[in-house]
Formats: sequence, C-alpha cells, structure tokens
Amino acid sequence: MNFSSWPPLLVVDVEGNGTNPPDLVEVAALPVLDGRPDTSTAGAWLTKPRQPVTPFAARVHGLTNERLEGEPVWEEIADQVHTLLGRSWICAHHAHVDYRVLKTHLPQWQPAGVLDTLRLAKATYPGLPKYSLDALIEHVQPDLSAAPAQRHRATFDAYATAQLLTAMAARYDTWDQLVAAAVPPGLPGAPEPEEEPTLW
Repeated sequence: MNFSSWPPLLVVDVEGNGTNPPDLVEVAALPVLDGRPDTSTAGAWLTKPRQPVTPFAARVHGLTNERLEGEPVWEEIADQVHTLLGRSWICAHHAHVDYRVLKTHLPQWQPAGVLDTLRLAKATYPGLPKYSLDALIEHVQPDLSAAPAQRHRATFDAYATAQLLTAMAARYDTWDQLVAAAVPPGLPGAPEPEEEPTLW
C-alpha cells in the first residue's frame, strides 16, 4: 500500500452524554499522513452538552458534568470542527455512529467518504470472535505508547483507530481495494454497484 497516494483523511471519534440522540461532549479528529497519525495537526474539543451527562456515560469516558461545566457549548466550537474536517475522508470504528452524530451536529458538512475499521476488520481478519476496538487492539497489538488520554476518551480512541487502520491497510495493494473493503453501503464514498449488462 502506497500511503502517500491517499486522499486527505482524518480518523474521528466522538463521545456523547448518554442521551438518545446524544449531545456531544468530546470530538477528536486525527489526520493520517504517510501512514502515520499526525498528532501535531490533530483537533480535540470538549463541549458542554445541553442535557446533563448520564451516570453511565460518565463512568465510561470519565467526563462528568462538573468536568464539562466550564467548556464551550457546541455552537462555540462547531465552525472549528467543520473547518478541520473540511471535505476530507473520515475513518472511525463503527463509523456510521460517529458519522450520523457529526452530521446531526454539522448539517452542512459532507465528507468525501467514510472508512469503517469495524467493516474493514471483518474483511481483513475473518473469524475473530469479536471486532470491538478492545478486541482489535488485543489482536493487532498496535503501538499505543504515544496515545493521548486513556481508552474511551475520543483522543485515545482516534489514535488507536488510526493505528489499526494503517495496520490493516498495509494488507491491501491500492486505495480502491481499501475503499471496497472498508466503506459501508449507503455512506459517502461507497463504491457504486456495477450495473447489470443489458442486451440493448
């Protein structure tokens, strides 16, 4: 895989407040350049949700209502997030979730395409008992020594997902092969199905 041929791509992860639909409490966007996560140009934002963080969500990611009390509301950071994401490709684990939440919060945003490391892992490592982020970290053993924060924070999960993406991408010869394996049907960037040939 020639990583230098990739279009602009950011690995994203979002954390929510536990409501349905969720308010965002954290967003991370980590560019991948030449097959490596580029933390120097990454974006990470904490935001105070409209609705309080549920006790369950706070236990998962550790972001309590007290911790978020002084953070900006979404409207104050939305333009920054939108600017960084631009028209780049994005990648996430279980990507339709992150894409749907971001699209709800950024209605004018439209990525060039969406890679899903969950879908990619099922194609790359068939037969694993589980395909959660934790299960894939255990299977692939990526180097997470430079990952910021800790598991279940957006910055850590984006970094881990970026490392998993590049490890799996190395098994594919071309970007188009990667896209075919990693983009869920119905999301931006999905390959068009080949039309059935007709007799006339």
